[in-house]
Amino acid sequence: MAIEETLGDALAERNERVAVAESCTGGLIGSLLTDVPGSSEYFDRSVVTYSYDAKMELLGVPRELLDSAGAVSEPVARRMAQGVRDGAGAAWSVATTGIAGPGGGTEAKPVGTVHVAVARAAEWGTGDSWCRTERYVFEGSRREIKRRIAERALEDLADAVASA
Repeated sequence: MAIEETLGDALAERNERVAVAESCTGGLIGSLLTDVPGSSEYFDRSVVTYSYDAKMELLGVPRELLDSAGAVSEPVARRMAQGVRDGAGAAWSVATTGIAGPGGGTEAKPVGTVHVAVARAAEWGTGDSWCRTERYVFEGSRREIKRRIAERALEDLADAVASA
């Protein structure tokens, strides 16, 4: 079973919804999730925020954070995940920000670098909401990198849902 099906089954069983904030994956995560029949039971939205302006306007990522850390960074991935989760009122969210290539990489952030953030909204008053991020570096063509990032993001989210 594909990861998007496994994840969808887990979310549907828990009666929980997911929202997605994508940059480098350009909507691929949302596409994979909605490839599954019945995904409307658990999929809320995918927001593609490719530019700095979109990240600020749609997800509330502060200008100062984008300026100091850059779009491809742990704090920006975190704010993206929190912004889409809270904006959608979803239990879960996943966000990606990275460099799919073939250009745009640096020594510190080579092509294939991505930050994936998974956020969970707990019941109000519990203080148990959280957001975790991971940094990965993938190799391959632009399409291969985007696909690997999308699949990794779904795997990270599925792991979090299973352990919650």
